[in-house]
Amino acid sequence: MRRAAFAVAAAAMAVSLAACGSAKESKDSNDSASSSSSTKKGDDIKIGLLLPENQTARYEKFDRPQIEKKVAELTNNKGKVVYANAKQDASLQNQQVETMITNKVDVLIVDAVDSKAIRNSIQKAKDAGIKVVAYDRLAEGPIDAYTSFDNVTVGKTQGEALLKALGSKAKSGKIVMMNGSATDPNAAQFKQGAHSVLDGKVNIGKEYDTKEWKPENANSNMEGAISALGKKNIVGVYSANDGMAGGIITALKAAGLSNIPVTGQDAELAGVQRIVTGEQYMSVYKSYPQEASVAAEMAVDLAQGKSLDSVAKDKTDSATTKGIPSVIVPVVALTKDNIKDTVIKDGIYTVADICTGQYKAACDKIGLK
Repeated sequence: MRRAAFAVAAAAMAVSLAACGSAKESKDSNDSASSSSSTKKGDDIKIGLLLPENQTARYEKFDRPQIEKKVAELTNNKGKVVYANAKQDASLQNQQVETMITNKVDVLIVDAVDSKAIRNSIQKAKDAGIKVVAYDRLAEGPIDAYTSFDNVTVGKTQGEALLKALGSKAKSGKIVMMNGSATDPNAAQFKQGAHSVLDGKVNIGKEYDTKEWKPENANSNMEGAISALGKKNIVGVYSANDGMAGGIITALKAAGLSNIPVTGQDAELAGVQRIVTGEQYMSVYKSYPQEASVAAEMAVDLAQGKSLDSVAKDKTDSATTKGIPSVIVPVVALTKDNIKDTVIKDGIYTVADICTGQYKAACDKIGLK
């Protein structure tokens, strides 16, 4: 009897173990399928887009619309872009990352206000299984992809243009250098590129790292430089972008100074119009449609579990991550001589956009009709 009972118990145990095994195999299979579906998605994806500020016209006018358009195009209008702008507030941007994690976006495109301050937030996104594309500025943390322009080349392009504008007057007085925000890694690279061209060929009278890239801060800095150096001693101004160039030119005008070459960057409409009138010497035109399209393509590929090999041919190292798949977009020096071949040809602006009433005569003078 005992032997029979034992046999029945053993058989029951064997059935139970077999059932457990089947359940485990089923669970493993489901987990595998779930994992596969989480990395291999279709067109129904959610992309988080975090842009740094709205002081610079490009973000709302070019970057955001182009990224939204490209995501829609690549996903048969099924992909969704969830957008937030940090308005130059690094703490707010960190909160926005948390919100994106809560909303369970598949990929984040992040243009960091502060490349260092956002590091922990990017790590949190990564821990939540969210891929991250660093856009325009190389944020720290576990970045999966990066697209921007060759920022050192941007600075070199600005410096070379300023030297060309100064000509034989390059060392006849002082120049003022108005760099971008110290929290922006791009600003350091612009400055590096500009110094590599300008050092030894000009006399740098004053140099500023302009807080938050704000035109009003550049204006205040320029007023201080004019007071310190004397307005007769200033022969040129290196400005890292167009917004600050506007503030600088306002200060120069208030001091009665004209014909001072001022550089810029971003090809903002106001900057292009100042180039037409001769108040600003140049800007750096960067193809935002191309950069934005690349970011969107990277984000969609990452969300769908695809390789970036066909998109990203370069590799970039950040302070925390090595070998980030990257696309570096070329830049062009924009002067009054090539407005037609750059921003107008690429559909950024029309002649009518640029040559409004007060600029029409200046446009006619340079053949912009």
